[in-house]
Amino acid sequence: MDRISKALEQAKKSVSNSGGATHSRLKSAQIETNEPVSYTTTRSVSLSPDTLHDNRILTNSNDSAIVDTYGLLRTRVLSIMRKNNWKTLGVTGAEPSVGKTVTAINLAISIALDHNYSTLLVDTDLRRPGVAPALGLKVECGLSDFLHNDKRLDEILINPGIEHLVVAPTRHVQSRSSELLSSPRMTQFIIDAKERYPERLVIFDLPPILVGDDVVALSQNLDALLLVVADGKSHRREVSRAIELLHDVNILGVVLNMGNAIESQYEYYK
Repeated sequence: MDRISKALEQAKKSVSNSGGATHSRLKSAQIETNEPVSYTTTRSVSLSPDTLHDNRILTNSNDSAIVDTYGLLRTRVLSIMRKNNWKTLGVTGAEPSVGKTVTAINLAISIALDHNYSTLLVDTDLRRPGVAPALGLKVECGLSDFLHNDKRLDEILINPGIEHLVVAPTRHVQSRSSELLSSPRMTQFIIDAKERYPERLVIFDLPPILVGDDVVALSQNLDALLLVVADGKSHRREVSRAIELLHDVNILGVVLNMGNAIESQYEYYK
């Protein structure tokens, strides 16, 4: 922890400083739970329990300690987002292989299970899409197709068999990804995702910060970012540099991944 403690402290200061720019508390619409949600225009699929287990995605069979860990993360995230009237959250890391995709997926699932919210999970890692492989989804068209004006939004959305959760996957690795993520079409997508349903929170799985300018390009349109660091993999210099690049972005918090406290039960990584 010594090698990243300074960077974590900087992140904490960033969260504290952003708290002064709060808005009115978000009044989330209560979702009726006595009837199943019907996805009339969104394609519904069934996920393989074995694939979810192998890829460390939350299921009913998970160890209770893991479920509780993500429940705690959900509670803290929702508290801060309600306080600031935030609707969009990007999940990223300074470097690859810190577990940001699994964290984004499991946080989105945990929020959806709250039943006070619906969640839209968007894979904006156009260089190395990870959401669909982790969930075992076969993607016929995705976010990249939508951004190229080839597909409508309803053609790319998938309900993965979890109530109150919709996924916008992507399937193509893009060489000019930052231009797509900062395009007017992407900006309008974010606006529509925030405003269409008052109870919806939108989680974006972002690329690693230091692999290009994608996160810097997209983060200007997001309310906040959640930074994932990995015990034993993340280094203070890289985390500090990532935070410097995001100096004008709200950093909601830092998730320490692969910590010794839970490693023996459930190690998260891509």
